[in-house]
Amino acid sequence: MTEFDYVIVGAGPAGCVLANRLSADPGVNVLLAEAGDADTNPLIAMPRGFGELLGDPASVWHYPTRPFGPTQRVEYCVRGKTLGGSSSVNGLVYNRGNGADYDALERLGNPGWGWDDMLPVFKKIEDNELGPSEVRGAGGPLHVSTVEGTDPLLEDVITAGTELGWRRMRDLNATDEERIGYAMATIRDGQRVSAANAFLHPVMDRPNLTVALCTVLDQVVLAGGRAVGVRGRQNRQTFEAQATREVLLATGSLATPKLLQLSGIGPAAALRLVGVEVEVDSPKVGARLREHLAFMLQFRPAEDLGYNKLLSTEAGQLAAAEQYQRARRGPLAVPSFDIVGFFKTRPELDRPDAQFQIAPISMLPLEPGKAVQVEQEPGMLCVAYILRPDSEGSIQLTSADPDAPLDIDANYFATEHDRTTAVGVLRGMRRLFATGPLAKRIERETLPGPTVQADQEIIDAGLTIGGCGYHAIGTCAMGPNDDDVVDPRLRVRGVTNLRVVDASVLPIMVSGNLNGPVSALAWRAADYILEDA
Repeated sequence: MTEFDYVIVGAGPAGCVLANRLSADPGVNVLLAEAGDADTNPLIAMPRGFGELLGDPASVWHYPTRPFGPTQRVEYCVRGKTLGGSSSVNGLVYNRGNGADYDALERLGNPGWGWDDMLPVFKKIEDNELGPSEVRGAGGPLHVSTVEGTDPLLEDVITAGTELGWRRMRDLNATDEERIGYAMATIRDGQRVSAANAFLHPVMDRPNLTVALCTVLDQVVLAGGRAVGVRGRQNRQTFEAQATREVLLATGSLATPKLLQLSGIGPAAALRLVGVEVEVDSPKVGARLREHLAFMLQFRPAEDLGYNKLLSTEAGQLAAAEQYQRARRGPLAVPSFDIVGFFKTRPELDRPDAQFQIAPISMLPLEPGKAVQVEQEPGMLCVAYILRPDSEGSIQLTSADPDAPLDIDANYFATEHDRTTAVGVLRGMRRLFATGPLAKRIERETLPGPTVQADQEIIDAGLTIGGCGYHAIGTCAMGPNDDDVVDPRLRVRGVTNLRVVDASVLPIMVSGNLNGPVSALAWRAADYILEDA
């Protein structure tokens, strides 16, 4: 068995940061274990290559949920399976959340996670093309940029938003007010900047850092109440590694509670039911799941604008690919959504409670395990969701077999708050598309369609044709109480030398996309790990 000081499980936005920070000390040996392979697929570097990647089982995991909604459909939660994790296959949109989110974490009994603590971390990791300011960083490892004006429809969207009173901004992270603008994205010179690009590849040649690819870890090895290593499979062979200091789990809100439960850390009754020996009765492992359920709206423009005509045919795709290869420009060089905005569903709120993302492209119905397909007629796509849902789902083992599927209960729209806000989200988007010059461009709404009007019809439409935002949190949430899975320094209660460092530790939703916040969370966690060493 190979021995390391630190064993990091998962090479996503958190794991890559931890590997970077901890291996900076040449006297410390670090193992970073990743279930996927190297990030050499050329579609990873191409920003809009994510549409192909999301259907590729070689690049992503597909986690099925319990059936839900009026049609009892099964949704597939997608997570990256390669160096960089989901940051290598996501839509590249970069948000930090609101300062109030982090202050709320601190008020819940988690000192050190307030906005005054986290803003300096974001500024340290960012390399924002807009340059440094009081609220953003430049010169850090994670490059952030905006791509403007790729289609006439986009300026009309922004104009419509300003007519509704939303402020146009170049830096959408500079304020928490209602705002709209071109998406900030982890793109440099037309190429994706994943967590692996930003934090891992620059330090891969450190002799004290070992990266183990194609390594699926099934168990944290415990001895005397202490995490001493990990056990799993590497290329179908048994794999074991010993950790003399700490085991750090960074596999995300779906896989981390699974690994803890397989290791005997979780709700005792549920573990016994599937034949797992209980090591620590921790009832909230896998509980408190929160996720963004995104409404999908599509509109048919009256003119032949947008990306559909180009990207729906083989000849058009070839032309776009040639443009991208030649100049790193065009519709393949931009993030999944060109426009991002934040608004209030009710005017009396103190800050936005809804987010939307818009692109001049529309899709055919998604099929699990297949690439995104573009409509041939011109179209616009809008996804919009409640920023801070309070409905809670759960994740549980169905078997002691690590290859068995999880029982994922998303439990969307379970609270009155979420149902009421969801209705406001969709109606807010309809107001946007019915405003100013944008309204003149639109022929009709094609999805969910103008017949969907009543509150319950809107909620049912979200449950039937909406999709998860890939922003799950909470399944190993931090807190000051004995039954919180991890403490405010992210140490797993009931076991020494074991921490969780990923989105699962967040007890409340960050207001926006999670890639940036998880990298900042891991940078902050590294401070704690180094202090405790």
